[in-house]
Amino acid sequence: MHDIRLIRDDPQAFDAGLARRGLEPLSAQILAADASLRALQTDIQSALARRNEASKLIGQAMAKGDKDGAEALKAEVADLKTSLPAKEDAERAQLAALQDILAALPNLPAADVPEGADEEDNVEMSRWGTPRTFDFAPQEHADFAPALGLDFETAAKMSGARFAFLRGQMARLERGLGQYMIDRQTIEGGYTECATPLMVRDEAAFGTTQLPKFREDLFQTTDGRWLISTSEMSLTNAVREEILPEADLPVRMTALTPCFRSEAGSAGRDTRGYIRQHQFWKVELVSITRPEDSDAELERKTRAAEAILEALELPYRRMLLCAGDMGFAARKTFDLEVWLPGQNAYREISSCSNCGDFQARRMNTRFRRDGVKGNEFVHTLNGSGLAVGRTLVAILENYQQADGSVDIPTVLLPYMGGITKLEPTKN
Repeated sequence: MHDIRLIRDDPQAFDAGLARRGLEPLSAQILAADASLRALQTDIQSALARRNEASKLIGQAMAKGDKDGAEALKAEVADLKTSLPAKEDAERAQLAALQDILAALPNLPAADVPEGADEEDNVEMSRWGTPRTFDFAPQEHADFAPALGLDFETAAKMSGARFAFLRGQMARLERGLGQYMIDRQTIEGGYTECATPLMVRDEAAFGTTQLPKFREDLFQTTDGRWLISTSEMSLTNAVREEILPEADLPVRMTALTPCFRSEAGSAGRDTRGYIRQHQFWKVELVSITRPEDSDAELERKTRAAEAILEALELPYRRMLLCAGDMGFAARKTFDLEVWLPGQNAYREISSCSNCGDFQARRMNTRFRRDGVKGNEFVHTLNGSGLAVGRTLVAILENYQQADGSVDIPTVLLPYMGGITKLEPTKN
């Protein structure tokens, strides 16, 4: 959520930030709605003050024997009482309308975010690892992984498209991969492991900006709750409506959870294979920091995600997203893209974002500095450390062998119960 005071103070800067997001100037519309609301609030406050004043004067007039004056004051008080509810209703309606405008607008890009409209304008920051040279033509995982236990047909019979049924060694590898990630982020990354709800209410989805803009990308239960599309929704809302002591910051939390996405905004993309599913596992990394610490925390978080890829020996590159390609809540984002030899391309596997105070304002999450009066909004950050399914895909494609088997990365062997490679099943 945007701070209306900043828009009042520098509307040109606000419009310039929207322009970087590809949006038209809106400060004039916002400030007109704000001025109307404030004028109405002033009118209501004046009416309340006059009602209280007139009520006191009634007693004074009666004490002086001024019956006519008292009756006139009573009539004035009655008129004020009659007119105030309509004005208060109008105030609520105008406030809601202004909040709706602000809630629909994305965060403004940080100064060092590059200009650009889409992924073509993202900037490569670094690369790690050298793509493997194969002595055979590497395949996409969707072509050879079904023989290893990645079953799309069975899942489709019971659930439809974009679901998978993992069997035996494949299920073991996905489970081990998720366990390795959560262990690494808690033991070495310094994140506190959390087991979170998989369903949240409207206010939680609003707090992390999934509502109202991304309603169509969520699944909703019959009682109105929302299945989480990422555990960012539950982790970040753990501090909603709180005032945190400065000494408690930073807060770093992680969770390994299933996630659910309708993918309404991604129709037709990645329909083959295991990359874009309605249900998937992910390790999420969430941080709550002081404003001055959030840039350094973004780098720390991104390195925590990169460390997983490096331990798995998966080549990747870091991309700084341009203003037009960032997520709704982000002010700065690094994407990590892993090399997929079957596609001969780098594909996103993690997105790490600094949201500034954008989510904190929606959640009303603040902190109190030691020895300083007043409270400030925290900064929130989130990132994938990593998306388990996409990492599974990367392992399958990078570790595939000519005979259709897949070697297990060394760091995962302790999680595999003696399995050192995935072997095609024999019919």
